[in-house]
Amino acid sequence: MLAVTIVQASLDHIEVVLPLFDSYRQFYDQPPSVEQARRFLTERLTGNESVVLLALSDGVGVGFTQLYPSFSSLSMKRLWILNDFFVAARARKQGVGEALLERAKQFALDTNAQGLILETGVDNPARKLYERLGWKQDATLHYFLNV
Repeated sequence: MLAVTIVQASLDHIEVVLPLFDSYRQFYDQPPSVEQARRFLTERLTGNESVVLLALSDGVGVGFTQLYPSFSSLSMKRLWILNDFFVAARARKQGVGEALLERAKQFALDTNAQGLILETGVDNPARKLYERLGWKQDATLHYFLNV
């Protein structure tokens, strides 16, 4: 197990998050673009539009998750969308992903949210981790309209 500390990233952490965020995007077949990534993350954090939880090992970024706020009209409570989740290849299978997900869960509890939601591909190996940590696959269908 890798010793990690999970922090809520601020603008001071941008340079640590950037290579992880860019690698995450490349994992999903997006072209590398550190400058666009810097601008995107800076805008999200400056506008309080997302929460980035950053896993550090000896001061080096080894993983992150980005949460976006949403709301449930039925429960009349906040939801957090776990939109991005990435662990550097060198840190996988060493407890980093689990630590990030547990910290995200605690963050949701701390903010009195109804819960966390995510969507992922059917072939994503992280599904085993989600399910082991108590995440349940729901029976809803997701639709997307590209505009």
